[in-house]
Amino acid sequence: MKPLDAVRLEELALHYVARFATTAKGLERYCRRKLRERGWNEDEPQPDISALVERFVRSGYVNDEEYARVRQGGLLRRGYGARRIHAALDAAGVAQDDRHEVADGEARQAALRLARKRRFGPFGPDGGPPGDRALREKQIAAMIRAGHPLDSARELVDAADRQSALAWAGMMDEDF
Repeated sequence: MKPLDAVRLEELALHYVARFATTAKGLERYCRRKLRERGWNEDEPQPDISALVERFVRSGYVNDEEYARVRQGGLLRRGYGARRIHAALDAAGVAQDDRHEVADGEARQAALRLARKRRFGPFGPDGGPPGDRALREKQIAAMIRAGHPLDSARELVDAADRQSALAWAGMMDEDF
């Protein structure tokens, strides 16, 4: 494996941001990992990774706010709740200033998406809340793990029918 120099590190970083959406913190982690993997000689001064990352941010190759917006939207569309979204953004290194709060309506629609996808509550085979207590608790637990609050999970899983679940989510259109 060829030794890594500052120019080669910048080329690797540019290739990385061209292929993957990332944050400034994610790019910094990537650069440090590449230095470790390539066995950077401790006798030599290490390239200024923070300056490299800052240059990429100024150039617009890395934008934490845009990353947070896109990632949040994707997770909401997949049915994840606010807690799970915040955990994902924390892991990516997105600062609080670069985040947007999840609106109550968006959170309810995400919960509804998850319930439909996983066939929870009234979206199950019976068309109503699960009759089995263990199944009900399992569905509620899955919604909580997906980042939804307990009261929202209970409300949706215990909905009498699909129309009441849609009404709870604020969406009366069945073609959701």
